[in-house]
Amino acid sequence: MLRIDTQKPHTLVYSLCQHEFLGYLIEPHIVQLNPNGEFSLTYQRIFSNTAKEYASVLNENDIKIIKLLDELEQTELIKKMHKKLIRPREFFSKLFDKKLFDYIRPKIDKKLSNILSLLADKPLYLMSKEGWPVEEKLAIASEPASILFHFRRNAEETRYFPTIKFQGMRIDFMYKNAQIISNEPAWLLLENTLYFFDQELDGKKLSPFLNKRYISIPRNTEYNYFDRFVRSLITKHHVYAEGFDIKTYQHEAFPILKLIHNPSGDAFAQLQFKYGPYIFDAGSEHKITVRMDYDESDDHYTFHRVKRSLQWEDQHLQELVNLGLQKTDPLFNNLGIKSANGSSEINNAHLLINWINVNHDYLIQKGYQIEQKTDAQKKYLLGNTKISLEIKEQNDWFDVHAIVRFGDFEIPFIQLRDHILHQKREFILPSGEIAVIPEAWFAQFNNLFYFSSNKHELQLQKHHIGLINDLTESDLKELTMSRKLQRLDNFESIEDFSAPLNFKGELRTYQKAGYNWFHFLKNYHFGGCLADDMGLGKTIQTLALLQKEREEYIEKGVQSTSLIIMPTSLIYNWQSEAEKFAPDLRILVHTGTNRSKSPELFGQYDIVITTYGITRIDETVLRNFYFHYIILDESQNIKNPSSKSFKAIRELKSKHRLTLSGTPVENTVADLWSQMSFLNPGLLGSHTHFQAEFVVPIEKKKDEEKARKLQAFIKPFVLRRTKDQVAKELPPKSEQVLFCKMSDEQAEYYEKIKSEYRNVLLEQSLDDLLKKSQIQILQGLSKLRQLANHPLMIDDHYTGDSGKFENVIHTLDNVLSRGHKVLIFSQFVKQLDIYRNYFHKKKIPYAYLDGATRNREEVVNGFRNNGDIKLFLISIKAGGVGLNLIEADYVFILDPWWNPAVEQQAIDRSHRIGQTKNVFIYKFITKDSVEEKILALQQRKKIIADQLITTEESFVKSLSADDIKELLT
Repeated sequence: MLRIDTQKPHTLVYSLCQHEFLGYLIEPHIVQLNPNGEFSLTYQRIFSNTAKEYASVLNENDIKIIKLLDELEQTELIKKMHKKLIRPREFFSKLFDKKLFDYIRPKIDKKLSNILSLLADKPLYLMSKEGWPVEEKLAIASEPASILFHFRRNAEETRYFPTIKFQGMRIDFMYKNAQIISNEPAWLLLENTLYFFDQELDGKKLSPFLNKRYISIPRNTEYNYFDRFVRSLITKHHVYAEGFDIKTYQHEAFPILKLIHNPSGDAFAQLQFKYGPYIFDAGSEHKITVRMDYDESDDHYTFHRVKRSLQWEDQHLQELVNLGLQKTDPLFNNLGIKSANGSSEINNAHLLINWINVNHDYLIQKGYQIEQKTDAQKKYLLGNTKISLEIKEQNDWFDVHAIVRFGDFEIPFIQLRDHILHQKREFILPSGEIAVIPEAWFAQFNNLFYFSSNKHELQLQKHHIGLINDLTESDLKELTMSRKLQRLDNFESIEDFSAPLNFKGELRTYQKAGYNWFHFLKNYHFGGCLADDMGLGKTIQTLALLQKEREEYIEKGVQSTSLIIMPTSLIYNWQSEAEKFAPDLRILVHTGTNRSKSPELFGQYDIVITTYGITRIDETVLRNFYFHYIILDESQNIKNPSSKSFKAIRELKSKHRLTLSGTPVENTVADLWSQMSFLNPGLLGSHTHFQAEFVVPIEKKKDEEKARKLQAFIKPFVLRRTKDQVAKELPPKSEQVLFCKMSDEQAEYYEKIKSEYRNVLLEQSLDDLLKKSQIQILQGLSKLRQLANHPLMIDDHYTGDSGKFENVIHTLDNVLSRGHKVLIFSQFVKQLDIYRNYFHKKKIPYAYLDGATRNREEVVNGFRNNGDIKLFLISIKAGGVGLNLIEADYVFILDPWWNPAVEQQAIDRSHRIGQTKNVFIYKFITKDSVEEKILALQQRKKIIADQLITTEESFVKSLSADDIKELLT
């Protein structure tokens, strides 16, 4: 075998060869071409590590295929079977046996099949016995072939043989020197064509017939053969039979949930599916199930072929899991229920029966047949359990009239008094059946009976009204809420309340309406969610309320402290807004490692500000203080009722509760439950009830009536105004600075670099600093500005977070969720690249423009005309002038420019003639960084900036020695 001359014509081929011990394999070869273009006798087997020598005749797919074929080379295969180093000849002659072949060949077949599927348009040949890789050209069939197994039974025997069809035509493969080159799945080589099949076919079922017309099954062995082999064959393949019947059924099916329990209290549920007369357990992997019947009287076999919908079955199993069941046995499909503390309670019949009863109506509606297998001594009632309550108000007490419905039985609730007080779960009905009292009732109604002044009737004194409010999961609470709801009206008619005296600024009309709404909620002891669009001033309305509360309590000589919980990124913005609009408010920022763990300290402040993360950690500290208001900003953070944040916040105590969120429903209606549960416990019932009553009908069935009903429930407690609704009250352009805190890693990096530049520059006299080091000053300040944005801008190996990046993404999510278009400006292309990488990973479409962009017009038109593109990343130098982008109504300024005029040019891309919407501009400034100091310098030097400054260098020239010292300290 001569070496290939890469300077002369050569090509890549794939060669099907037969290994003496391993069976059929495929090898890649480079073959030298003769001057006439035909294959020469010069060829070379190639591998991944030698392929680069022949790059001119390879493409990416070839590289991929060659890498896969490396794994089928005999040396690589031997490594998988024998850990020690050994020569192939010695391995195959001394160690290789049928057991090793049976172990490795299925793995080869699987890889071989994957490789063949990649070779459809590649040159494929049969290797000669001498090893020439291009003996005969092979083709891979353009589509799968089908196989039909025939059985002909008569008085003496049953003959069995397969037929193959390709493109509708039967092909003759017997006695044609055909070869099975792969068993699992089957690949057949016939007359230089490789065939594959439309079903999962084992090649071993074909191989006996390569040189045989049929297989004969004698009558004395046919029963076992039919039961084991033929039944399995009918399950997986098309079968034609003479002498026995194959009947196919496609029954309407329904699910069965069977409760199985025993006297010890152990219980589990089994999910089954009934197709016609046949019942199957959940968890099968076979779409077809075959049952065999043999009628001795007329010597006749019948195979019943039942088609099952595994996807439909799995949906029912998943449905039960979503409702709270779990699989309790890895071998069997036994289902159990989780207790309230999360541990498995598979032996507790009461919990499982309670689960069935709670979900009974929903399961029946979904088509389930509910059964129970029990001993003769006990039979439990399975069905929905409900309570109807009516409250009559007397002079000094409430009369509570309650009826319990266990299935068809109506029982006065007072008869359950001893059961509730003494934790007895089983109540014997007049029929002798046993009703299991729901687990939740023992906690919900224990105090109701305990404080009742009459053992024969439920009576509560007036001062026990709090008990009624605590019954968060019962109809009683809903009745109480409904009585309050009758007194509510639309917020437009709410009484006008006077503004706080010391509030700096004037509330717009819609903001004053929100402020009045807050007071209305307070007077009726309701919680509410202010869900205004981003940019409409939810923070300002809240600060006005808290300032008013401070003034009223000072007048009474009483101190009140409110708690505001928010994402970390919003801490500085709340502080900044409070200093601007309500400077009298005394604020404690309860964050950081040195924060006080003493609740007594809170009483010295009007507002305590903290984060969701700190609330989880300091739950014990916070719940030991009774707050005036608890306010959640971005309340969608507690949308998951199983989250630690929700569980911690639920334990906190306050007189009033509010939430603020532009997106209270981020992904699903289910987001509402935990937020409303925080504001008004019991308003939407239990979580299970809410899922079944609203979430499933609205999201799965698009039930408009359920959606209307839910809207009626929450409308009095949610106030939402969109930007379009209040557009006339907004200025054409609204600017806001959002302060961002550096992450710990970012702050450490920043301080290190700042110290380096400060030490170098301040060693010089201030005069020298101004005269000689302007470039060095500019370089140092530029590096600090980049670090304030994201350390990745100067350090590709940085793995930490950026406070500003997290804040921008958080704000962007809010804006995009409302369908707005956003311009994002930065003077740093590296910064824009960081956002581009993030958007790529999240598969968020965007437009991009910098100085290197050639097709500017195409990019701009794409953003303007494509409704799916909501983001436009723009370099200030490339897009600061000459663009008209009035489709955008939000502008994000990622980094402050030395020259405010340049910022204004960027803003004017959106805020210009033709813009019909109000434009919101957000400037993101990193707290305690050079950015914050640049912002202050801009204000001090505004006249210079307006008149003279056109470049960064000229701005530096305008700096005094004191200015520079301030920037670097």
